[in-house]
Amino acid sequence: MLWIILIGFVAGIVARLVSAGPNKPTGFLLTTALGIAGAFFATFVGQAVGWYRADQGAGFIGATVGAVVVLFVWNRIAASRSRVT
Repeated sequence: MLWIILIGFVAGIVARLVSAGPNKPTGFLLTTALGIAGAFFATFVGQAVGWYRADQGAGFIGATVGAVVVLFVWNRIAASRSRVT
């Protein structure tokens, strides 16, 4: 469990550095949640497409790519909210 949190945190940091946008989640908990959400997203997509078996999870690169995708969606939602109000 500690390994998942550590990989999620590092993947979240890398995703925040790679992704551009003003509405970035900050702090240890949100960065870790971003990385973990990215890992779950990458695992789900990878298993659906057939890249991973049912007992496999996404690795560090997959978690980072998933975190970038999650952060992109986060930025789009935040941008649409700021335009509405």
